[in-house]
Amino acid sequence: MVARLETAGRLGPGTVREALLAIRREVLIPQAYVRRSAPGEEPPRWDLLDWGALPDRVELLGLLYGGGSVLVQHDGEPLLGRARGARSGGVISSMSSVTGMTAELLQELDLLPGQRVLDVGTGAGFTAAVACHVCGDKGVVSLDRDRHLVESAAVRLADLGFHPHLVCGAGAEGCPDRGPFDRIFLSYALRQVPSALAGQLAPGGRLLTHVTTAAPSWPALAVVERTADGTLNSELRAVEFAHRVGHGVDRIWLTEAFRHRIATEPGAWTYVNARELPSSTDRGFWLAADHLLGGGLVRDFGTEHLALGAPGCGSWLRAAPGEQGWHVAAHGPRDIWAELHDLADRWRAAGSPDRYRLDFTEDGGQRVSSANGVLAWPLSAPDPVEDGAFS
Repeated sequence: MVARLETAGRLGPGTVREALLAIRREVLIPQAYVRRSAPGEEPPRWDLLDWGALPDRVELLGLLYGGGSVLVQHDGEPLLGRARGARSGGVISSMSSVTGMTAELLQELDLLPGQRVLDVGTGAGFTAAVACHVCGDKGVVSLDRDRHLVESAAVRLADLGFHPHLVCGAGAEGCPDRGPFDRIFLSYALRQVPSALAGQLAPGGRLLTHVTTAAPSWPALAVVERTADGTLNSELRAVEFAHRVGHGVDRIWLTEAFRHRIATEPGAWTYVNARELPSSTDRGFWLAADHLLGGGLVRDFGTEHLALGAPGCGSWLRAAPGEQGWHVAAHGPRDIWAELHDLADRWRAAGSPDRYRLDFTEDGGQRVSSANGVLAWPLSAPDPVEDGAFS
Protein backbone atom coordinates (compact mmCIF):
# COMPACT_ATOMS: atom_id res chain seq x y z
CA MET A 1 0.00 0.00 0.00
CA VAL A 2 2.77 2.44 0.92
CA ALA A 3 4.66 1.62 -2.28
CA ARG A 4 1.55 2.29 -4.37
CA LEU A 5 1.01 5.64 -2.69
CA GLU A 6 4.64 6.57 -3.31
CA THR A 7 4.44 5.57 -6.96
CA ALA A 8 1.27 7.64 -7.36
CA GLY A 9 3.01 10.67 -5.84
CA ARG A 10 0.64 10.82 -2.89
CA LEU A 11 3.13 9.94 -0.17
CA GLY A 12 6.64 11.22 0.43
CA PRO A 13 9.32 10.46 3.01
CA GLY A 14 8.62 11.56 6.55
CA THR A 15 6.65 10.80 9.67
CA VAL A 16 3.36 9.92 7.94
CA ARG A 17 5.09 7.32 5.79
CA GLU A 18 6.77 5.86 8.86
CA ALA A 19 3.42 5.68 10.65
CA LEU A 20 1.72 3.93 7.72
CA LEU A 21 4.46 1.31 7.73
CA ALA A 22 4.31 0.82 11.50
CA ILE A 23 0.56 0.68 12.17
CA ARG A 24 -0.89 -2.82 11.81
CA ARG A 25 -4.29 -2.22 10.30
CA GLU A 26 -5.49 -5.73 11.12
CA VAL A 27 -5.04 -4.85 14.81
CA LEU A 28 -6.73 -1.46 14.47
CA ILE A 29 -9.57 -2.79 12.29
CA PRO A 30 -9.90 -6.53 13.01
CA GLN A 31 -13.38 -6.67 11.47
CA ALA A 32 -14.76 -5.11 8.28
CA TYR A 33 -17.76 -5.47 6.01
CA VAL A 34 -17.77 -6.48 2.38
CA ARG A 35 -20.84 -6.07 0.20
CA ARG A 36 -22.04 -9.24 -1.49
CA SER A 37 -25.10 -7.89 -3.32
CA ALA A 38 -25.03 -6.25 -6.75
CA PRO A 39 -25.45 -2.46 -7.10
CA GLY A 40 -29.10 -1.57 -6.79
CA GLU A 41 -30.09 -4.94 -5.37
CA GLU A 42 -32.49 -4.69 -2.44
CA PRO A 43 -32.08 -5.45 0.32
CA PRO A 44 -28.29 -5.13 0.25
CA ARG A 45 -26.33 -8.07 1.63
CA TRP A 46 -23.12 -7.79 3.64
CA ASP A 47 -20.60 -10.14 5.22
CA LEU A 48 -18.66 -9.14 8.33
CA LEU A 49 -15.12 -10.47 7.99
CA ASP A 50 -13.12 -11.21 11.13
CA TRP A 51 -9.33 -11.37 11.46
CA GLY A 52 -9.78 -14.06 14.09
CA ALA A 53 -11.35 -16.38 11.50
CA LEU A 54 -8.63 -17.89 9.30
CA PRO A 55 -10.89 -18.23 6.21
CA ASP A 56 -11.49 -14.44 6.27
CA ARG A 57 -7.88 -13.30 6.47
CA VAL A 58 -6.89 -13.14 2.82
CA GLU A 59 -9.96 -11.14 1.82
CA LEU A 60 -9.71 -8.91 4.89
CA LEU A 61 -6.04 -8.15 4.22
CA GLY A 62 -7.01 -7.05 0.72
CA LEU A 63 -9.56 -4.65 2.15
CA LEU A 64 -7.29 -3.26 4.85
CA TYR A 65 -4.23 -2.71 2.66
CA GLY A 66 -5.95 -2.04 -0.67
CA GLY A 67 -6.14 1.70 -0.03
CA GLY A 68 -9.92 2.05 -0.39
CA SER A 69 -12.54 2.87 2.21
CA VAL A 70 -13.02 0.12 4.79
CA LEU A 71 -16.59 -0.45 5.98
CA VAL A 72 -16.53 -0.75 9.76
CA GLN A 73 -20.05 -0.24 11.14
CA HIS A 74 -23.53 -1.35 10.04
CA ASP A 75 -26.67 0.46 11.21
CA GLY A 76 -24.95 2.14 14.16
CA GLU A 77 -24.21 -1.16 15.91
CA PRO A 78 -21.70 -1.71 18.75
CA LEU A 79 -18.37 -2.79 17.26
CA LEU A 80 -17.05 -4.79 20.20
CA GLY A 81 -18.24 -8.37 20.53
CA ARG A 82 -19.80 -8.68 17.06
CA ALA A 83 -20.23 -12.08 15.48
CA ARG A 84 -18.86 -12.51 11.97
CA GLY A 85 -21.18 -13.49 9.17
CA ALA A 86 -24.00 -12.23 6.99
CA ARG A 87 -26.14 -9.12 7.39
CA SER A 88 -29.13 -8.08 5.27
CA GLY A 89 -30.56 -4.62 4.67
CA GLY A 90 -29.61 -1.48 6.53
CA VAL A 91 -26.77 0.89 5.74
CA ILE A 92 -23.08 1.24 6.45
CA SER A 93 -22.89 3.92 9.14
CA SER A 94 -19.12 4.34 9.42
CA MET A 95 -16.20 3.69 7.12
CA SER A 96 -12.57 4.71 6.97
CA SER A 97 -11.53 7.30 4.42
CA VAL A 98 -9.53 6.44 1.32
CA THR A 99 -5.93 6.00 2.46
CA GLY A 100 -4.36 8.13 -0.27
CA MET A 101 -6.46 11.18 0.56
CA THR A 102 -5.87 10.71 4.29
CA ALA A 103 -2.12 10.42 3.75
CA GLU A 104 -2.03 13.62 1.70
CA LEU A 105 -4.03 15.52 4.31
CA LEU A 106 -1.92 14.27 7.21
CA GLN A 107 1.21 15.38 5.37
CA GLU A 108 -0.43 18.79 4.85
CA LEU A 109 -1.22 18.86 8.57
CA ASP A 110 2.54 18.62 9.28
CA LEU A 111 2.44 16.53 12.44
CA LEU A 112 5.49 16.80 14.72
CA PRO A 113 6.55 15.07 17.94
CA GLY A 114 5.09 16.63 21.07
CA GLN A 115 2.23 18.44 19.37
CA ARG A 116 -1.26 18.57 20.87
CA VAL A 117 -3.68 17.14 18.30
CA LEU A 118 -7.48 17.13 18.12
CA ASP A 119 -8.85 14.43 15.81
CA VAL A 120 -12.54 15.13 15.13
CA GLY A 121 -14.37 12.08 13.80
CA THR A 122 -12.66 9.09 15.42
CA GLY A 123 -14.28 6.48 13.20
CA ALA A 124 -12.02 3.46 12.88
CA GLY A 125 -9.24 5.29 14.74
CA PHE A 126 -6.73 5.50 11.89
CA THR A 127 -6.03 9.24 12.10
CA ALA A 128 -5.71 9.01 15.87
CA ALA A 129 -3.26 6.13 15.47
CA VAL A 130 -1.07 8.15 13.10
CA ALA A 131 -1.18 11.16 15.43
CA CYS A 132 -0.22 8.98 18.41
CA HIS A 133 2.64 7.40 16.48
CA VAL A 134 4.06 10.74 15.34
CA CYS A 135 3.24 13.10 18.21
CA GLY A 136 2.95 10.78 21.21
CA ASP A 137 -0.39 9.73 22.64
CA LYS A 138 -0.37 12.04 25.68
CA GLY A 139 -1.24 15.07 23.56
CA VAL A 140 -3.80 13.41 21.28
CA VAL A 141 -7.56 13.86 21.74
CA SER A 142 -9.97 12.00 19.48
CA LEU A 143 -13.67 12.87 19.38
CA ASP A 144 -16.73 11.23 17.84
CA ARG A 145 -20.50 11.51 18.29
CA ASP A 146 -20.93 7.71 18.22
CA ARG A 147 -20.11 6.09 21.56
CA HIS A 148 -19.73 2.66 19.94
CA LEU A 149 -16.96 3.98 17.70
CA VAL A 150 -15.28 5.68 20.66
CA GLU A 151 -15.43 2.53 22.79
CA SER A 152 -14.02 0.37 20.01
CA ALA A 153 -11.26 2.85 19.18
CA ALA A 154 -10.13 2.91 22.81
CA VAL A 155 -9.67 -0.86 22.78
CA ARG A 156 -8.05 -1.12 19.34
CA LEU A 157 -5.67 1.80 19.90
CA ALA A 158 -4.65 0.24 23.22
CA ASP A 159 -3.93 -2.99 21.35
CA LEU A 160 -1.43 -0.94 19.33
CA GLY A 161 0.05 0.51 22.52
CA PHE A 162 -1.63 3.93 22.24
CA HIS A 163 -3.73 5.58 24.94
CA PRO A 164 -5.04 8.94 23.67
CA HIS A 165 -7.87 10.82 25.36
CA LEU A 166 -11.12 9.70 23.70
CA VAL A 167 -14.32 11.73 23.93
CA CYS A 168 -17.92 11.09 22.87
CA GLY A 169 -19.51 14.40 21.92
CA ALA A 170 -20.37 16.95 19.25
CA GLY A 171 -17.50 17.42 16.83
CA ALA A 172 -18.24 21.08 16.13
CA GLU A 173 -17.72 21.90 19.82
CA GLY A 174 -14.28 20.35 20.01
CA CYS A 175 -12.70 19.73 23.41
CA PRO A 176 -11.93 23.10 25.00
CA ASP A 177 -10.91 21.55 28.32
CA ARG A 178 -7.97 19.84 26.58
CA GLY A 179 -6.97 22.71 24.29
CA PRO A 180 -5.53 24.70 22.80
CA PHE A 181 -4.31 22.40 20.04
CA ASP A 182 -1.41 22.65 17.65
CA ARG A 183 -3.23 20.61 15.02
CA ILE A 184 -6.96 20.01 14.42
CA PHE A 185 -8.17 17.55 11.80
CA LEU A 186 -11.77 16.83 10.79
CA SER A 187 -12.52 13.63 8.93
CA TYR A 188 -15.86 14.79 7.53
CA ALA A 189 -17.07 17.71 5.43
CA LEU A 190 -19.17 20.64 6.68
CA ARG A 191 -20.76 23.76 5.24
CA GLN A 192 -18.28 25.99 7.07
CA VAL A 193 -15.41 25.78 9.56
CA PRO A 194 -16.74 25.28 13.11
CA SER A 195 -15.89 28.54 14.87
CA ALA A 196 -15.40 26.77 18.20
CA LEU A 197 -12.66 24.63 16.67
CA ALA A 198 -10.90 27.63 15.16
CA GLY A 199 -11.02 29.18 18.62
CA GLN A 200 -9.17 26.15 20.05
CA LEU A 201 -6.15 26.58 17.77
CA ALA A 202 -2.92 27.46 19.56
CA PRO A 203 -0.55 30.11 18.14
CA GLY A 204 1.27 28.44 15.26
CA GLY A 205 -1.58 25.93 14.98
CA ARG A 206 -3.22 24.55 11.85
CA LEU A 207 -6.73 23.21 11.19
CA LEU A 208 -7.87 21.22 8.16
CA THR A 209 -11.45 20.45 7.18
CA HIS A 210 -13.33 19.91 3.96
CA VAL A 211 -16.10 22.36 3.12
CA THR A 212 -19.07 21.50 0.93
CA THR A 213 -22.56 22.55 -0.12
CA ALA A 214 -25.64 20.41 -0.66
CA ALA A 215 -24.19 19.40 -4.04
CA PRO A 216 -21.43 16.76 -3.97
CA SER A 217 -19.56 17.84 -7.10
CA TRP A 218 -17.08 20.58 -6.13
CA PRO A 219 -15.64 20.45 -2.59
CA ALA A 220 -12.93 22.55 -0.99
CA LEU A 221 -10.30 22.21 1.71
CA ALA A 222 -10.24 24.90 4.40
CA VAL A 223 -6.77 25.54 5.82
CA VAL A 224 -6.90 27.66 8.97
CA GLU A 225 -3.72 28.82 10.71
CA ARG A 226 -3.23 30.93 13.81
CA THR A 227 -0.17 33.17 13.76
CA ALA A 228 2.09 33.82 16.73
CA ASP A 229 0.15 37.01 17.54
CA GLY A 230 -3.18 35.15 17.54
CA THR A 231 -4.46 36.23 14.12
CA LEU A 232 -6.29 33.68 11.96
CA ASN A 233 -5.01 33.33 8.39
CA SER A 234 -7.25 31.05 6.35
CA GLU A 235 -7.81 29.97 2.78
CA LEU A 236 -10.22 27.77 0.84
CA ARG A 237 -8.63 25.50 -1.76
CA ALA A 238 -10.61 23.85 -4.53
CA VAL A 239 -9.98 20.08 -4.47
CA GLU A 240 -11.06 17.06 -6.47
CA PHE A 241 -12.02 14.77 -3.59
CA ALA A 242 -13.21 15.30 -0.04
CA HIS A 243 -14.38 13.48 3.05
CA ARG A 244 -17.99 12.42 3.31
CA VAL A 245 -20.40 14.90 4.81
CA GLY A 246 -21.19 15.01 8.50
CA HIS A 247 -24.53 13.93 9.92
CA GLY A 248 -27.40 16.29 9.17
CA VAL A 249 -26.01 17.79 5.95
CA ASP A 250 -28.69 17.31 3.31
CA ARG A 251 -27.43 16.23 -0.10
CA ILE A 252 -28.90 16.59 -3.58
CA TRP A 253 -28.20 13.97 -6.22
CA LEU A 254 -28.89 13.14 -9.84
CA THR A 255 -31.19 10.13 -9.91
CA GLU A 256 -30.66 7.45 -12.52
CA ALA A 257 -33.78 8.66 -14.30
CA PHE A 258 -32.48 12.25 -14.39
CA ARG A 259 -29.06 11.09 -15.64
CA HIS A 260 -30.80 9.16 -18.41
CA ARG A 261 -32.77 12.25 -19.43
CA ILE A 262 -29.63 14.37 -19.63
CA ALA A 263 -27.84 11.72 -21.69
CA THR A 264 -30.61 10.86 -24.15
CA GLU A 265 -33.24 13.59 -24.51
CA PRO A 266 -32.86 16.13 -27.35
CA GLY A 267 -33.47 19.12 -25.07
CA ALA A 268 -35.84 22.06 -25.36
CA TRP A 269 -33.19 23.89 -27.37
CA THR A 270 -29.89 23.01 -29.02
CA TYR A 271 -27.18 25.15 -30.54
CA VAL A 272 -23.47 25.38 -31.30
CA ASN A 273 -21.44 27.87 -29.28
CA ALA A 274 -17.78 28.71 -29.88
CA ARG A 275 -17.10 30.09 -26.38
CA GLU A 276 -14.86 27.94 -24.19
CA LEU A 277 -15.72 27.14 -20.61
CA PRO A 278 -13.04 26.52 -17.98
CA SER A 279 -12.02 22.86 -18.01
CA SER A 280 -12.97 20.28 -15.41
CA THR A 281 -9.50 20.70 -13.86
CA ASP A 282 -10.12 24.43 -13.30
CA ARG A 283 -11.53 23.52 -9.92
CA GLY A 284 -11.46 27.06 -8.58
CA PHE A 285 -14.06 28.02 -11.18
CA TRP A 286 -16.35 25.12 -10.39
CA LEU A 287 -16.02 25.78 -6.66
CA ALA A 288 -17.19 29.36 -7.28
CA ALA A 289 -20.02 28.07 -9.48
CA ASP A 290 -21.20 25.79 -6.70
CA HIS A 291 -21.61 28.77 -4.37
CA LEU A 292 -22.47 31.65 -6.71
CA LEU A 293 -24.97 30.17 -9.17
CA GLY A 294 -27.77 29.77 -6.70
CA GLY A 295 -26.81 26.25 -5.67
CA GLY A 296 -28.43 23.06 -6.77
CA LEU A 297 -26.15 22.15 -9.70
CA VAL A 298 -24.78 18.60 -9.79
CA ARG A 299 -22.34 17.23 -12.34
CA ASP A 300 -22.54 13.72 -13.77
CA PHE A 301 -18.87 12.71 -13.78
CA GLY A 302 -19.76 9.37 -15.35
CA THR A 303 -20.15 10.93 -18.79
CA GLU A 304 -17.40 11.71 -21.30
CA HIS A 305 -18.36 15.36 -21.69
CA LEU A 306 -20.06 18.07 -19.63
CA ALA A 307 -23.41 17.04 -18.12
CA LEU A 308 -25.06 19.12 -15.41
CA GLY A 309 -28.45 18.92 -13.73
CA ALA A 310 -30.42 21.03 -11.27
CA PRO A 311 -32.72 18.56 -9.50
CA GLY A 312 -34.64 21.33 -7.76
CA CYS A 313 -36.10 22.78 -10.97
CA GLY A 314 -35.40 20.04 -13.52
CA SER A 315 -33.02 22.12 -15.65
CA TRP A 316 -30.14 20.35 -17.33
CA LEU A 317 -27.27 20.95 -19.74
CA ARG A 318 -25.29 18.63 -22.00
CA ALA A 319 -22.30 19.97 -23.94
CA ALA A 320 -19.64 18.29 -26.09
CA PRO A 321 -16.84 19.88 -28.16
CA GLY A 322 -17.00 19.71 -31.95
CA GLU A 323 -15.31 21.23 -35.00
CA GLN A 324 -17.54 24.32 -34.95
CA GLY A 325 -17.54 24.74 -31.18
CA TRP A 326 -19.54 23.33 -28.30
CA HIS A 327 -22.66 21.38 -29.20
CA VAL A 328 -25.11 22.28 -26.46
CA ALA A 329 -28.46 20.74 -25.53
CA ALA A 330 -30.43 22.17 -22.64
CA HIS A 331 -33.79 22.02 -20.93
CA GLY A 332 -35.63 23.77 -18.12
CA PRO A 333 -36.18 27.25 -16.74
CA ARG A 334 -32.49 27.94 -16.05
CA ASP A 335 -30.07 28.92 -18.80
CA ILE A 336 -27.16 27.06 -17.23
CA TRP A 337 -24.84 27.68 -20.19
CA ALA A 338 -25.28 31.46 -19.91
CA GLU A 339 -24.87 31.34 -16.12
CA LEU A 340 -21.58 29.46 -16.46
CA HIS A 341 -20.15 31.85 -19.05
CA ASP A 342 -21.12 34.94 -17.07
CA LEU A 343 -19.34 33.50 -14.04
CA ALA A 344 -16.35 32.40 -16.16
CA ASP A 345 -15.81 36.03 -17.20
CA ARG A 346 -15.81 37.09 -13.55
CA TRP A 347 -13.54 34.21 -12.54
CA ARG A 348 -10.98 35.14 -15.20
CA ALA A 349 -11.18 38.78 -14.12
CA ALA A 350 -10.38 37.57 -10.61
CA GLY A 351 -7.17 35.96 -11.92
CA SER A 352 -8.52 32.43 -12.43
CA PRO A 353 -7.93 31.47 -8.78
CA ASP A 354 -7.95 27.94 -7.40
CA ARG A 355 -7.52 29.26 -3.86
CA TYR A 356 -9.56 31.89 -2.07
CA ARG A 357 -9.18 33.90 1.07
CA LEU A 358 -11.39 32.78 3.98
CA ASP A 359 -12.27 35.39 6.61
CA PHE A 360 -14.03 34.97 9.93
CA THR A 361 -16.29 38.02 10.27
CA GLU A 362 -17.16 39.91 13.44
CA ASP A 363 -20.78 38.74 13.32
CA GLY A 364 -19.68 35.10 13.44
CA GLY A 365 -19.98 34.46 9.72
CA GLN A 366 -17.40 33.28 7.22
CA ARG A 367 -16.69 34.95 3.88
CA VAL A 368 -14.73 33.67 0.89
CA SER A 369 -13.12 36.05 -1.62
CA SER A 370 -10.58 36.14 -4.43
CA ALA A 371 -7.39 38.11 -3.88
CA ASN A 372 -8.69 41.12 -5.84
CA GLY A 373 -12.21 40.91 -4.42
CA VAL A 374 -13.93 40.33 -7.77
CA LEU A 375 -15.44 37.07 -6.54
CA ALA A 376 -16.87 36.71 -3.04
CA TRP A 377 -19.51 34.70 -1.21
CA PRO A 378 -20.50 33.73 2.34
CA LEU A 379 -20.29 30.18 3.63
CA SER A 380 -23.62 28.82 4.81
CA ALA A 381 -24.16 28.42 8.52
CA PRO A 382 -24.12 24.79 9.71
CA ASP A 383 -27.32 22.91 10.35
CA PRO A 384 -28.20 22.36 14.05
CA VAL A 385 -27.50 18.61 13.92
CA GLU A 386 -24.29 18.89 11.94
CA ASP A 387 -22.13 17.45 14.68
CA GLY A 388 -20.74 14.12 13.65
CA ALA A 389 -19.17 12.12 10.92
CA PHE A 390 -19.04 9.26 8.57
CA SER A 391 -15.39 8.70 9.33
